[in-house]
Amino acid sequence: MIQYERFVLTNGLRVLVHEDTATPMAVVNVMYDVGARDESPDKTGFAHLFEHLMFGGSINIESYDDPLQLAGGENNAYTTNDLTNYYCQLPAENLETAFWLESDRMLSLAFNEKSLEVQRKVVCEEFKEHYINKPYGDVWFKMREMAYTQHPYRWLTIGKELSHIENATLKDVKDFFFKHYRPVNAILVVAGNVKTEQVRKLAEKWFGDIPMGEKYNRNIVAEPVQTIARVQEVKAKVPLDAIYKCWHMDDRLSEGYYAAELITEVLSGGGSSRLFQALVKEQKLFSSIDCYHFGTTDNGLMTIEGKLVKGVSMQAANDAIEQELDKLKQHLITEKELQKIINKTEVALAFEDISVMNRANSLAFYELLGNANLMNEEFEKYQVLTKEKIQQYASQIFTAENSNTLFYLSEN
Repeated sequence: MIQYERFVLTNGLRVLVHEDTATPMAVVNVMYDVGARDESPDKTGFAHLFEHLMFGGSINIESYDDPLQLAGGENNAYTTNDLTNYYCQLPAENLETAFWLESDRMLSLAFNEKSLEVQRKVVCEEFKEHYINKPYGDVWFKMREMAYTQHPYRWLTIGKELSHIENATLKDVKDFFFKHYRPVNAILVVAGNVKTEQVRKLAEKWFGDIPMGEKYNRNIVAEPVQTIARVQEVKAKVPLDAIYKCWHMDDRLSEGYYAAELITEVLSGGGSSRLFQALVKEQKLFSSIDCYHFGTTDNGLMTIEGKLVKGVSMQAANDAIEQELDKLKQHLITEKELQKIINKTEVALAFEDISVMNRANSLAFYELLGNANLMNEEFEKYQVLTKEKIQQYASQIFTAENSNTLFYLSEN
């Protein structure tokens, strides 16, 4: 059970404090309720661009990294389709340094053409290196465009196309910042060797005067139910043929999400999993195969991807995947399998909570979902899942009309 205190500043900033005297460190985690799904379809990649811009200097502080490093701290950030998260860890006695730094970049970034140009180049190079020039790099551009017709999950956090970042103006960037990176759209979590009263005073001192901003209310079009199988074939200079298959699944707060989690474990949770045993080890159709999902807040995608052994036909490989899914739909998993995946999930959740940085991140994420205490209720959601519920959910999602298949053929 993770203990925490919660309060809200008058400007809407939600603050959560998790005290842990077993560590000499403190973690300051600021999560913004903005991700790639909040971008305009003709101006994508902005949330990710901000992940870079937020380190390019704020209104009163030229460099974020230098003072943090002098205080013995380290920091990082990440962006997803649903959120943007900034976090730093430093000795607890230097906690106020983190408040000073984080509050200043929430107040306002130091917007200038030079900073924008520097970070634009960094992001454009990242786009080219990982998504244009890399083998299989365009897979998720193609797959998301195929699987999503309406929902903004149809583009990646890096952006839909390079030109959106290349053409981003200083005004575009400013408008995006003052719309989303406001106290009312942010969650501050402070964890480690801290006291709640100390955090309350620091939060008021450093964040209390920042203008609230307007609460951003999403109006995202729900993805229509898919009613026909979608298939695409691509040829490229890649070393091996590959198959990518996706099925729409439930949102993060649904029971189906937890069922999907367990299904991924049954199918590809290690060397004894079904896909590895049947398709890699026994039938030798794939050199590697994996099943996972993206953990998105809105309805996401369950995915199976595999690299084929040379000489194996796409048809044979695809049929073999479908046969394994049919077994899951037609027969209950064994009691042994169920216990194994439940135990594995319990260990994974416990391991996740060992690090104070992970605990801070989790508290922020569940607060973003609507209730920080969900963090303490996660395991129960898995425990109530029966073999019957897993079979039922597999039957619900693994249908032909809900499928998106990309055959990625090697030209070599």
